[in-house]
Amino acid sequence: MAAITRPARDRADRPVASAHQPPQGKPMDGYLAVWKKYADFNGRANRREFWTFVLINIVIGMVLVGATGDAANDQPGLLAMLFYLAALLPTIAVSARRLHDTNRSGWWQLVSLVPVVGGLVMLVLYLLSGTPGANRFGEPPAAG
Repeated sequence: MAAITRPARDRADRPVASAHQPPQGKPMDGYLAVWKKYADFNGRANRREFWTFVLINIVIGMVLVGATGDAANDQPGLLAMLFYLAALLPTIAVSARRLHDTNRSGWWQLVSLVPVVGGLVMLVLYLLSGTPGANRFGEPPAAG
């Protein structure tokens, strides 16, 4: 008969993360981590880190366009354009690290220049699970 084990708990009877279950941080932690590594094209980025960054950037961009844009002339506004310009390098870097997680070179981003098909190919590559264990780009990132 197998023994039933209870998950580890701290003094306040809250679950404690174990080695096989990495702790889950707040979404802004992952977002800010990408900004801290804004020009780091080395290593790997898990799906959570990548998609958190992308989705929060979309929300920020929509807010800035809505707040500073000119809807009548379909103009995004200066503040929104400056934000997207500032986010360009971190976006390219986290995309390269995401591709590294799937054991592909960051140069695969050039596929997105192919009209229609390129964007779909990149979407599939960004959605793929990372390679388990180490690959040629390093150790796997934390859970995601």
